[in-house]
Amino acid sequence: MLTALAVGSIVAACGTSEPPREIPEGIPPGAGTPVPAIDFNAPGRTADLLLEWAEPQSDAVNISAPALAAYGHAAAIMADTSPDCGIAWTTLAGIGFIESRHGTYQGSTVAADGTVSPQIRGIPLDGGPGVAEIPDTDGGLLDGDAVHDRAMGPMQFIPETWRKWGVDANGDATPNPDNLDDAALTAARYLCARGGDLRTAEGWERALMAYNQSGAYLRDVRDAAAAYSVGTRA
Repeated sequence: MLTALAVGSIVAACGTSEPPREIPEGIPPGAGTPVPAIDFNAPGRTADLLLEWAEPQSDAVNISAPALAAYGHAAAIMADTSPDCGIAWTTLAGIGFIESRHGTYQGSTVAADGTVSPQIRGIPLDGGPGVAEIPDTDGGLLDGDAVHDRAMGPMQFIPETWRKWGVDANGDATPNPDNLDDAALTAARYLCARGGDLRTAEGWERALMAYNQSGAYLRDVRDAAAAYSVGTRA
């Protein structure tokens, strides 16, 4: 549905004598460090309220504090607004790792407000080998391609999906696929709508297969999310 990037696996060289942590198997992956309650109706970027939660674990999981706060922020909002879904920040982080290395693919960076630059765009969805064919749906307004659609931003949404599901989460009143706060909450809303109860194996698998209809993709996201659930890098 969303992904168009082909990013290879990164093997972390931790350079420490500490034995590697055992990564749990099965789905859904663990929920990870509990996200504290925050006032996400406060003015400004309310994901900043989670920086004290994100910063101490940022290095261990190899996710920048602004990106980690964005995932936790989305999970916290969904816990309040859609408590029957049960989506965890680890699942969103697993997707963010596979899709864009948490907004750092090909040298992009995540600003303090969650905005990723340079913008991340996938390959043209032109029907080539292993690629869906999606003719342009936005006149190139969102993805910069007026011939074929491209997946956009750190969570790799196609324009049609973004127009339907995109939401503002960083307080600037503009849903932006290149902002990780907005993209993470949009992904969470989509996953919950498609999967139902993501605390069950059936719901989690249904949600991930709706995001990307690939068993290999599901396993890659699960592996990354499971690593984050025990406080280590993917």
